[in-house]
Amino acid sequence: QFVPDVLAAIDFAGGPGIDDLLQAIAILARLHATRARKVPDGAPDSFVPARWAGYLEKASKDGNVVAYRHYWELCVLMALRDGLRSGDVHVPGSRRYADPASFLLTPRQWEPQRLEYCHLVGKPATAADALALANDELHAALSDLEAQLARGGGKGEVRLGPDGELIIPPLTAEDVPAEAEALRDELAAMLPRVPIASVLVEIDARTGFTDRLAHAGGMATRPPDLRRNLLYVIIAEATNMGLSAMSESCGVPYDTLAWTAEWYFSEESLEAANAAIVNYHHRLPMTQAFGTGTLSSSDGQKFPVKGKSLTAAHLSRYFARGHGVSTYTHVSDQHATFDTKVISSTSPESPYVLDGILGNQTDLIVTEHATDTHGATLANFALFDLVGLQLSPRIRDLGKITLHRTGPRSDFAARYPASGHLLTRRLNEDLITEMWDDLLRVAASVKGGHATGALVVGKLCSSRRQQNALASAIKEYGALRRTVYAARYLVDETYRRRIGRQLNKGENVHSLKRMLAYAGEGAIRRPHHEQQAEQMWCLTLATNAVVTWTTEYNGLAVTALRRSGRDIDDAVLAHIWPTHHENIHFYGTHSVDVAGELAKLGSDGYRPLRNAVAQNG
Repeated sequence: QFVPDVLAAIDFAGGPGIDDLLQAIAILARLHATRARKVPDGAPDSFVPARWAGYLEKASKDGNVVAYRHYWELCVLMALRDGLRSGDVHVPGSRRYADPASFLLTPRQWEPQRLEYCHLVGKPATAADALALANDELHAALSDLEAQLARGGGKGEVRLGPDGELIIPPLTAEDVPAEAEALRDELAAMLPRVPIASVLVEIDARTGFTDRLAHAGGMATRPPDLRRNLLYVIIAEATNMGLSAMSESCGVPYDTLAWTAEWYFSEESLEAANAAIVNYHHRLPMTQAFGTGTLSSSDGQKFPVKGKSLTAAHLSRYFARGHGVSTYTHVSDQHATFDTKVISSTSPESPYVLDGILGNQTDLIVTEHATDTHGATLANFALFDLVGLQLSPRIRDLGKITLHRTGPRSDFAARYPASGHLLTRRLNEDLITEMWDDLLRVAASVKGGHATGALVVGKLCSSRRQQNALASAIKEYGALRRTVYAARYLVDETYRRRIGRQLNKGENVHSLKRMLAYAGEGAIRRPHHEQQAEQMWCLTLATNAVVTWTTEYNGLAVTALRRSGRDIDDAVLAHIWPTHHENIHFYGTHSVDVAGELAKLGSDGYRPLRNAVAQNG
């Protein structure tokens, strides 16, 4: 009942290589329109996966017209679904399913800014120069790896096993000195103990982040109690209490809080408020001990959802029999969260890795980014390099991935006896050369905001068309960049620890968020994506306020200790992470008035019911 209406109402188009699918869609639409049951002879089926082809062959051989129709129709619809997801099939006039190429710079727009863009990101304008430069990087990294593998590798170093396989010993991200642990406990004893509301009031007084929460209608006049109400809403959303529970807790009418949330809270305004806190935190003296703000990491965090929600999906690993969403956050090496996105829990996270950095509205200048294996796709390696950034993931089973060489196997085996055999596939340099200008054009489109990284990674690079040379070239160049990175990563133990340390910072921020969003068993009850995004931005804002407050007061405590004659090394301060929140109370305050509460009871010893009908009954 659903398919005929869709095929009759929507026109589908596509590029080269899917003519058979478009023809099959048209045939299927006619079958439904005419109520015919038999698929015409010669109907295309080249799009049918090999694992399903047997069903069609058997139904055709047995002469079962009905079965053949059902199997063939299902194959057409599955291929249409996959084509819409990858962008191979597009819908003219649609925003979500438009032709991915329409979001890129046109060749005419690209030509005048080509040389300027190459200069901006430090990439050669010609493929020959780019490949020569990458080849030099690869050989330099392989020379270091060869020397390490040849000497057998020391403790903690990468080495070859008996069968020539790579053995990569696990490394701890950092060794926390006892001095740092003792100092952390000492600082915690010096810091004041305050509730979360006091933290937000104090940070707002220094940053003015609530001033960034502008009225959606442009109203300039701000009521006297607006700042207080804004903070109440932030706490209600961050702790997952909800506005009703917050109204009962704070005494402000629900209608007032709901009006405040409706008119002053949006993704844009909350992102601007969050940027004010991150920028202030970036300027604090103690923040510099954590990092320079040029390294970041991203990871997803799952939240269960109660009730019906279009964005929630079932994922038994995280939600048992329930469903939920994922928040994808970017965290700097200074422990500040500068981007948050709500995505489906079943959606791949890799398309969103680059968007958080290019869309960064804070003063942080990120040049290197770490992820887990989810972000280590070939498309991400290529795009990061082409926009002038470095992708530094921690790849699971790194010794088993395919590494590429830029020449014959015999040449690499002779030059690198110990490591040459690890590069099992030869790079298609001709494809990169042919598509180099288009690769730069795609990267410029992403960096300039004409297209998002999610669009390029999620659609262009997930295409299954053999004719999609652009997607193939992106992956081929990404394979080269991944090989260079892997060789460097395997050699440098310090580098490996640095990446692991940064990923741990992101995990600690996630733990802090989990502690903050304690109400309702941490399950989100907002049904719509926009509401969920606003709630997650409130949680991010509150988390950054805690990080900023803790950083600032730790800095004051360290200054006091140094004035008293204590010698505290900045290297020790790097281990005093501001995500430790023992001094901040998240759960509100309670007041017990025994006599006052008993006085509220009636003569029968109970409180009067609120429902007059129930009382009369």
